Amino acid sequence: MIAFTVAAMAFGACNSGTNPDEKAVTTDSAPPPATTTVPEKKAWVAVDSATEMKAWMEYSTPGEAQKKLAKSDGSWAGQTTMWMSKDAPPATSSSMMVNKMILGGRYQQSSFKGDFMGMPFEGMAITAYDNYKKKYVSTWIDNMGTGIMKMEGDWDEASKSMVLTGKCTNPANGVEYDMKEVYKIVDENNEVMEMYGPDSKTGEQYKTMEIKLTRKK
Repeated sequence: MIAFTVAAMAFGACNSGTNPDEKAVTTDSAPPPATTTVPEKKAWVAVDSATEMKAWMEYSTPGEAQKKLAKSDGSWAGQTTMWMSKDAPPATSSSMMVNKMILGGRYQQSSFKGDFMGMPFEGMAITAYDNYKKKYVSTWIDNMGTGIMKMEGDWDEASKSMVLTGKCTNPANGVEYDMKEVYKIVDENNEVMEMYGPDSKTGEQYKTMEIKLTRKK
């Protein structure tokens, strides 16, 4: 599967999806209607040392999900198509991506280089499978922002695809909005990433970007 997250091209300082154990609190200093979240404290649950050690071992041990990520290791050539608004004509460009598993096969690091509106674009992602959450999680940073985008989701074996969701904040108006990425495995040498976000004028969700990737080696 594709391990990088080019969603940062959507011009947002991004945050992970809202945790059900969190509650929204409006901040006086933030541009309306932006919100921040304050996690509710949970009571500490004591466990014996053997139980704790077993849980941490299971949490830290790479398994089949991490092996699935590793299948995308290597160099990839990308063809990117972007739509700046729902009705805008597409813009195309070429890109390069290199994936490699790190920290004993627990995470996949992806380095991305390309072109965005005639300017050099560079970004990096870390993708993982969280053994406790039973979810794929990703973070993304690039040279066109100062935030860190966080997303998470599930793998669907039937469609050979993964859907990741998260939230971003538009720095122009302070509005938090939903983002969605869909990773599709065509075959071992071809993958597709689709990005969905809001139209800048209406806020309506649409496909903002598609990257077709071909393995180089």
